Amino acid sequence: MIAASRSYYTHFGGDHLDTTGHSLFTLGDGQWDIPALRTLLTGITGGQAPMEAFNVELNWPDLSRRDMILNARKVFYAEGRHTSILLAIEDITERRAVERHRDQLLVEKDLLLQEMQHRVANSLQIIASILLLKARSVTSEETREHLRDAHKRVLAVAAVQQHLQATLGVATIELRSYLTQLCTSLGDSMIGEGQAIRVDVRASEGRMSSTDAVSIGLIVTELMINALKHAFPVDHKGSFVAVVYETIGPDWRLTVSDNGIGKPNGSATPVKVGLGTSIVAALAEQMQARIETVANANGTSVAITHAEFGGVLAAA
Repeated sequence: MIAASRSYYTHFGGDHLDTTGHSLFTLGDGQWDIPALRTLLTGITGGQAPMEAFNVELNWPDLSRRDMILNARKVFYAEGRHTSILLAIEDITERRAVERHRDQLLVEKDLLLQEMQHRVANSLQIIASILLLKARSVTSEETREHLRDAHKRVLAVAAVQQHLQATLGVATIELRSYLTQLCTSLGDSMIGEGQAIRVDVRASEGRMSSTDAVSIGLIVTELMINALKHAFPVDHKGSFVAVVYETIGPDWRLTVSDNGIGKPNGSATPVKVGLGTSIVAALAEQMQARIETVANANGTSVAITHAEFGGVLAAA
């Protein structure tokens, strides 16, 4: 050792008499005598590349176990008569402790989220079963229909909850498969055995942030529930609900349409504002998108458009 900084003595103890003129590998109780470190430092003096971010763990007297990062490079002198190495030592023990604590908290958070999702899923299934049992036991047909409708709504929410659980911790979502799986689940839970309603999903390829994908999923859920609940009071062959997601660069448009009863007069008056409509409006505003609704004798079409998108919105 030629010299050591004041911070070295403050951190590791000793003084210049204990270090100057001594080999690094003999300092202290020989903690620095690490074969890999010795090889790297010897290589630097022989002209090899500098040592970058060499990690060591040391049991230093009175300092317990410490995590260190070492960087070293050759020092060149004008006269070129001798060679020395500049060695920088960074103690990252506290940083590593914070990182380990953070990682532990993240694991605990994921476990809590999984437990919460599991409990929510079970609770929704229990509620759906109770509603179905009540619907079978009541004598009032009107009450029975309300209970069946509530049962379908709970199953739809359970389907969304299942897909939301699958997206937790994922940065981006592939929209085509996400929407296809979501709409299939919604159709299975909302469409009765005797109803001949087809659900079509067409989506452009691409990925979206998990946050925006969740919003898209909730919008699709509300619009599909509205369509399946109101558009087909009477079964007829060829009934369908279409979910279309289109993109051009950063812009996108989501359209949910049906060929149900719509509005026979062809008017484009807004649909009655209910809970589902309010949820869709709030989510669209959050995503800086606009809503367009067209309803006529051919059915109803609701489009959620982000930014400018070419083309004219038409009814189903």
